Amino acid sequence: MSIQLTNPVNRTFAEQLSASKGEPAWLTALRGEAAEAAESLEWPKPEKTRIDRWNLTAFGQYKKPEALSSTAELPASVQALLPQDGAAPLHVQRGSGAAFTRISEELKGKGVIFTDLESAARDHADLVQKYLFQALRKDENKLNALHAALWNGGVFVYVPKNVEVDIPLQAIYYNDDEEASFAPHIVVVAERGSSVTYVDYVVTTESSGQTPLVHHSAVEVYVGAGAQVRFASIHHMNDSVVDMTIRKAVVENDGRIEWIIGDLHDGNTLSDTISLLKGNGSSSDAKVISIGAGAQKMSLTTQAVHVGRSSESAMVTRAVMRDEATAIINGVTKIEKGATKANGEQTEKVMMLSPKARGDANPILLIDEDDVKAGHAASVGQVNPEQVYYLMSRGISKSDAERLIIYGFLAPVVSAIPLDSVREQLQRLLERKLEA
Repeated sequence: MSIQLTNPVNRTFAEQLSASKGEPAWLTALRGEAAEAAESLEWPKPEKTRIDRWNLTAFGQYKKPEALSSTAELPASVQALLPQDGAAPLHVQRGSGAAFTRISEELKGKGVIFTDLESAARDHADLVQKYLFQALRKDENKLNALHAALWNGGVFVYVPKNVEVDIPLQAIYYNDDEEASFAPHIVVVAERGSSVTYVDYVVTTESSGQTPLVHHSAVEVYVGAGAQVRFASIHHMNDSVVDMTIRKAVVENDGRIEWIIGDLHDGNTLSDTISLLKGNGSSSDAKVISIGAGAQKMSLTTQAVHVGRSSESAMVTRAVMRDEATAIINGVTKIEKGATKANGEQTEKVMMLSPKARGDANPILLIDEDDVKAGHAASVGQVNPEQVYYLMSRGISKSDAERLIIYGFLAPVVSAIPLDSVREQLQRLLERKLEA
C-alpha cells in the first residue's frame, strides 16, 4: 500500500491515512486534530538556526513494507548493526513500517511489551492512549503537529513494576527507498522500580538514493518512581535526508534517565533532547557526540528542567566540525521555583578542523530558585598546533597526529558509554566520518 504525502497535510488527509491502516478511532481523531493544528502553527525556532530555509515538506509516501521472515533478508549494512546474540530482543522498521520483531517468551511472561507502536495502539489501546503525546504536546509547534499526524511504525516498550530487563532491547530503523515516508515514534514506559536499556540505530542504505526526504521522529520516555532507563541512539543517514528528532523524558521520584546520543548524520540536523526532572531525587545524564562535514548545518540542544527537589542533571556534548559544516550546540539547565537542592552541570566543547567550519557552544542557565547548584563550561577551538608538533617530534605524521588529538577530544564521551555494542558501533562511525 502506498499513499502520497503532500503539502499541506490537512485533517481529512490524516484521517484517511489512519483509516487506511485500520487504526482505532481514538488514534484517527488524534491524527486529525494534529493535522488541523499544523495548518496554523509555526516551525520551531532553534537558536541561530533557520530551519525554515530547509526542505521540511519532503515527507515522501506512506509505503507498508513486507514482513521479513528472518534477519538474513536484511541488507548487509543493516545486518552489521544486529546484536551478536541471535536471540536478543530486536525490532526492525523498514521505511514506513515494521518489518521484523523478536522478543523472548520469558520477557513476555514478565509482562514486558516490545512491539511496533501501530500494533500496540490496537492491541494495548488503553495503555498506549495513556502515554502517547503526553510528554510531547502535539500542538506545541508545526513539527510536533505534523509528526503526530503522519508518524509511522515506531516502537512501544512497556516494563511493569519492579521488572528488571537485563538485556538491551534493540531497534533498527532503516530506509532503502527515498520515496518512502520515514517517521517513527518511540514510547518507552518504565513503571515504578523497573529498569530497561533501549538502543536504536537510524540509517539509510546505499540503495536509498539522493531524493530529498525528511526523517521526523519523536521519543517519549516515562520513568516511574525509582525506575532506571538507559536510552541510546545513533543516527547516520545520507546527506539528502533532513534529520529532525525530538526526545523527551519525564522522570518521577528517584527515577533516572541516561541519554547516549550519537548525531553522526550527514545532512542537516535538528536534535533536541529534554529531561523533565519532575520528581524529588530524580536525575538525568546526557552524553551527546557529533561530527559535522561538508556544508551540513546542525542544531543540537540538550535540556534539563528541574522541578523536583534534590534533582540532578549532567550534560556533556562534544562535536567536531570539518569542511564548511556549522553546529549550534545549546545546553539548557532550567531550575524551577521550588526545586531546592537541585544540581545541574553542563559542558559543551566544539573542535573545528577547518577555517570555514563554524561551531557555537551556548550554555544557558535559567535559575528561579536560590538554594541550588548549577555550573557550565564551554569551549570552541581548533586542533592545538603545539600538540601536533609534539606528536610529530615523536615520529608521527601530521595527519595521524591530528587524528589522535581528535580521538582524544572525543574519548571522554565515547569511553563513558557503558554499552559495549553502542560504543563499538559509535567508534566505527566516528572513524568513517572523520576519514571520509
